[in-house]
Amino acid sequence: MRAEARRSGRPRVAVLSRELILETALKLLDERGEQGAGIRDIARALDVRPSALYNHISGQDDVIAGIRELVSDRIDVSGFGSLSWDDALRQWAWSYRSAFAAHPPTIAIMVVTPLAPKSRTSQMYEAVCAGLIEAGWPEHTVVNLIVSLECFILGAALDHVAPDNMMDPGEDETAPNFVAAYAARASGLPSPEARPTDTVFEMGLEAMLAGFTATFQQLKGES
Repeated sequence: MRAEARRSGRPRVAVLSRELILETALKLLDERGEQGAGIRDIARALDVRPSALYNHISGQDDVIAGIRELVSDRIDVSGFGSLSWDDALRQWAWSYRSAFAAHPPTIAIMVVTPLAPKSRTSQMYEAVCAGLIEAGWPEHTVVNLIVSLECFILGAALDHVAPDNMMDPGEDETAPNFVAAYAARASGLPSPEARPTDTVFEMGLEAMLAGFTATFQQLKGES
């Protein structure tokens, strides 16, 4: 009997890899939250035994660190070294908000999980720190600047995925100024299609950058 010819083309089952495991974990996290993205959940989604995952990851902490890398990879740091420090921060902040707004469940995990050493996330921060220090920011101020911006950005990412009518007071006779201000809000949008969350983020970001600029000038004057 002649042996069956070997089938050509890609295998039906994707080859297990660290990247596939992390992408699957991120997808489960988005769909189910942290409780549905454990090692057994990932293995079940990939149709493999949990032990097979340990050839590529060391455990749940490694998965969380890897997810953080996937999200951080989508943050644009290309402006540092080529743009002014404030324009580079502006570009970084907008892309940072977009990266985390695309995966809101990651925010609550990332803000309480220590940074893994020698990670791609550290390289993201390295680019920001190097750009700010090169621009003249004193070393002791740089991490504080980054963290203060991150607090605003991560809150804005959650705001971006919330319904646009979260602040709608309705017909509340006890809060006439609030009702009037909310009704007037739409007139401040650049277009009917614009989302209030974008206007809010731009307003807050520009205010923070203006404050950083004033601080920078003060520090330069003191040096």
